[in-house]
Amino acid sequence: MKTRYLLLSFLLLVPALVRAQGTVNALENDFATRTSVEIDKKLARGLHLSASYELRTENALTKIDRHQVSLGLDYKFNDWLKGGIGYTFYDRYGTNAGWQPRHRASARLTFGYRIGDWRFSLREMLQLTHKTEDLNAYQEVRNPLTLKTRFKVQYKGFDAVEPYVFFELKNILNDPACTATYNTATGAYSDYAFTGYTDSYINRYRGGLGLEWKLDKHNALEFYGLFDYCYDKNVDTNKEGTKLKSLTYDQAFITTVGVGYKFSF
Repeated sequence: MKTRYLLLSFLLLVPALVRAQGTVNALENDFATRTSVEIDKKLARGLHLSASYELRTENALTKIDRHQVSLGLDYKFNDWLKGGIGYTFYDRYGTNAGWQPRHRASARLTFGYRIGDWRFSLREMLQLTHKTEDLNAYQEVRNPLTLKTRFKVQYKGFDAVEPYVFFELKNILNDPACTATYNTATGAYSDYAFTGYTDSYINRYRGGLGLEWKLDKHNALEFYGLFDYCYDKNVDTNKEGTKLKSLTYDQAFITTVGVGYKFSF
C-alpha cells in the first residue's frame, strides 16, 4: 500500500514542479492498437538481422497514427549482455500537418540475468529522430534525442509460452528551453528568451504485460498491453522567436493492445 502511494506521489511531482512555468491541461484518455509483422534472420552465432512493419491506430480505433518499417542488427556478447542498432522510417499523421515522414536511428544495450525460470533484464536505448516537416525551431527541435530505460521480468518455465511484465521511462534530452515572465492578471508572457535545446524531462511512464507464444521452431505470436502516462510540453511562439504566446503541458493516459507475428530462420 505504501509503495502505491509513493509511486502516485512521484507521478504527480513532475506537473507540480513545472506548473509555475506553464499551464497543465486536464488528463485525457485514449485507446490505441498496434499490429506488427517481423522477420528475424540468424547471420552467425549470436548475430541476428531483423526487419519489421507496424501499423498503429489511436483515438479509439478511429485514426491511423503511423505506418513504420524497421531494420535491426543485434549481437549477443554473452549470457548477460546484448547490443543492437536499428533504423526506422515512419509516416506519422499530424492533426494539422497531415502525414509527416520521419527517420529514426537507435542504439541499445540489454543487461540480463536469469534465476531459475525467471529472467530479469535492463535495457537502455538511445534514439535520434529526424523530422522532415516544416517546423518552428523555437517550438520543437528538428532532431529530438530520447533515452528509454526498461526493466523487464520474463517467466520461462513453460514450454511454448513466455509471459512477461515491464516498466519503462522515456526521457527527452533536448527539448527547447526558454525564460519568460508570466503576468497572472493579463495571462500573458513577457521578457521571453530562447535558451537553446537544453530542457530534459521524463515525458512517459509505461507499464506493460504480455506473452510470447512459440508456435513452432520458426513461427511465434506476441500479445501485449501497454499502459502509458504521457506528459508533453507545448511551446507556442512566433517564428521570429521573440514572443512566447503560451506554454502548456498535455497529460494523457493511453491504453494500447497489440499483437505481433514473428518468423525466424
